[in-house]
Amino acid sequence: MKTYVAAIAAAALLVTPAIPADVYGQFGPFGFARGQDVSPTFDGWERNPDGTYSFYFGYYNRNTEEEFDISVGPDNGFDAGGPDRGQPTHFYTSRKWWVFKTTVPADWPKDRRLVWTLTTNGKTNQARAWLQPEWEVDQKLIAKNAARDPSLMTNPSNALDMDAENKPPAITVSGVRPLAVSQTLTLTATAVDDGRPTPVPDPEGRLQQGVRVRWFLHRGAGKVRFDPDIMSGRVYGKPATLQTTVSFGAAGAYRLRVIASDGQAFSTHDVDVTVR
Repeated sequence: MKTYVAAIAAAALLVTPAIPADVYGQFGPFGFARGQDVSPTFDGWERNPDGTYSFYFGYYNRNTEEEFDISVGPDNGFDAGGPDRGQPTHFYTSRKWWVFKTTVPADWPKDRRLVWTLTTNGKTNQARAWLQPEWEVDQKLIAKNAARDPSLMTNPSNALDMDAENKPPAITVSGVRPLAVSQTLTLTATAVDDGRPTPVPDPEGRLQQGVRVRWFLHRGAGKVRFDPDIMSGRVYGKPATLQTTVSFGAAGAYRLRVIASDGQAFSTHDVDVTVR
């Protein structure tokens, strides 16, 4: 029942208003290119072995082209535990699931809200997280709902049955160092998997089987370019490695995120880079 109700609630976040026909010519049939806002989203909560709870958050950028950089503070902050709880400061387009999680203590009141406030293009939106039973999730539900976000590289067709024993890939990164803004950084991300799920016959090559790695900007002071940002294919039975060259548009502090997915479960790893 928990999985069914939470999945229905999560799916409701994806419903967007119809776009009038007279704006198709300017923005295309799928949404607005620019000028819209970003809504933070509460994606569910999970019990931790030590009795604490984790609240999961994502966001929905209603633009198809416009991305945002919003520093932690009044326009991008939390109401409890300080404004900074690990949220992104760079916001890509479309819906992003399971972007980060934050932990609250075991004695967190059941009806207390943890509020994330985000202001973009002059509009302020909030995500309110609390321990409502219907929003409890587990790793199996997270993996299934991750298919709604192509960035997480899980299997959108659900053609592979969920493997209850599957563990997400473990990620290591080498090459992190300070650098000048005129320089580039070479990073090597390696993902080691447990070999699950086992590949199934797929003569048409439609299933996402094996491990794939991808880079994103989570926080930063300027534009970032990854070359390449994603593996060209998937790897099964051996470590998946992606070497990428990173260039930065401005000096400052950056947090780069690498995601590895085996087609069902995914994991993330963050690295902090200082650019002089």
